[in-house]
Amino acid sequence: MLRIDNLQVRYGAVTALRGITIHVEKGQIVTLIGANGAGKSTTLRAISGLVKAVGGSIHFDSHDITNMPPHKIVAAGISHAPEGRMIFANLTTRENLEMGAYLRTDKAEIERDMEFLFSMFPKLKERIKQPGGKLSGGEQQMLAIGRALLARPKLLLLDEPSLGIAPILVKTIFQKIVEINRELRTTILLVEQNAHMALSIADYGYVLETGEIRLEGKASYLAGNEMVRKTYLGET
Repeated sequence: MLRIDNLQVRYGAVTALRGITIHVEKGQIVTLIGANGAGKSTTLRAISGLVKAVGGSIHFDSHDITNMPPHKIVAAGISHAPEGRMIFANLTTRENLEMGAYLRTDKAEIERDMEFLFSMFPKLKERIKQPGGKLSGGEQQMLAIGRALLARPKLLLLDEPSLGIAPILVKTIFQKIVEINRELRTTILLVEQNAHMALSIADYGYVLETGEIRLEGKASYLAGNEMVRKTYLGET
């Protein structure tokens, strides 16, 4: 579904991605793990068209989307729940969700999708009229994911969904990610610093270090790899 070949991205004189190659098969959960500054978020931002590639290519469903405008990438079937959630603080929960469906005109289907979303995230229905800025960190993360899903993506990009939320909610968020993948059949590319949780739900993974892929393989292989266990899983 997604093929990234030799992708290179720079921020001024700083090279953030040094020619990475990543493949995501339809129906998979694929995770990118690595330390801060490794290039994980930059990879997602390049896929979304938010930063420009200076080399390499990005293909989605066999179409070249390299450096395509972000709104056209959304229309092609890719949604992005960004790091830090980036919800609209002054808009209500419902208005935030409606923003996710801004390219859609099928109002009855949007309402059906909204109800399905509320069955998945009941807290959002309870907070439907509240401003997004008044929601807890966990509720805002649910809202960011829900907003992305309202675009009906084929591929969902999730950037640090566990960041800044209470540990008790982290497990719930990851359970919902699996539910989205299985029930909606949505392919997911997940960036996550909690490598243990990410590898526990993923099919395949890539380890990024300073803009390069250090290691890749099935999630079960990476979870058992000595270097990954010592560096990212906190094991000795």
